[in-house]
Amino acid sequence: MTLAGIAKASPVEKRSISGDVTYFYRESGLGACGIYNSNTDFIAAVSASYFDAFPGYAGGNPNANPLCGRTIQVDYQGRVVNVKVTDRCVGCAYGDVDLTPSAFTQLADLSVGRLHGASWNLL
Repeated sequence: MTLAGIAKASPVEKRSISGDVTYFYRESGLGACGIYNSNTDFIAAVSASYFDAFPGYAGGNPNANPLCGRTIQVDYQGRVVNVKVTDRCVGCAYGDVDLTPSAFTQLADLSVGRLHGASWNLL
């Protein structure tokens, strides 16, 4: 097997990841990826441990992380939402995802606050 073949079959991209889903308010501003976003955008912040270990990211400038701008599909009890990764969540455990309120409400009411047992994967 060539190194190119190994890179294409990256286990990070081919598996479902489990964790909790929370939400955060972003009136308007930059996330770790250097992308402006707001509460009405369907965006996500993934855990810092996942973000920092993503294949192809050498550290330093987080805008250079190849995860930035990628779409992930979040699934919670049969409800699904697609969101773009634009930030990293320092307070999240590995596998957790922090969504904007607009995206979170596609999965549950904001009053729930934290969704346990969700899963997500890169599209």
